[in-house]
Amino acid sequence: MTLKAVETAMQVCPVEIAVAVLGGAWKLTIVKNLIDGPCRFGELGRRVGPVSARVLTRQLRELEADGIVSRTVFAEVPPRVEYELTELGRTLEPAVAWLDDWGATYSSRLTQRN
Repeated sequence: MTLKAVETAMQVCPVEIAVAVLGGAWKLTIVKNLIDGPCRFGELGRRVGPVSARVLTRQLRELEADGIVSRTVFAEVPPRVEYELTELGRTLEPAVAWLDDWGATYSSRLTQRN
């Protein structure tokens, strides 16, 4: 997220910044799956669910650009790349846990109504 985008979002509400950074397809699911520790691309894709490699790559690059995820390339053959949450990304753990609980509660209520 650019400085100009942050300044514009702050004029509206700080929540807008969070939504702008984390609101992309699969981003919260990616963060949730990286809370347990570093993960390789293929494993992360399997954990996240039915996401294409192209979309997963784009979302990881955006999270990396926003300082939420770091990418480490190991000098090995075959090449090994791991993704993990940065210190800033780790600050999202309580929010992700809360959203996970809220989603489960909401889903349960929907099921009870139907």
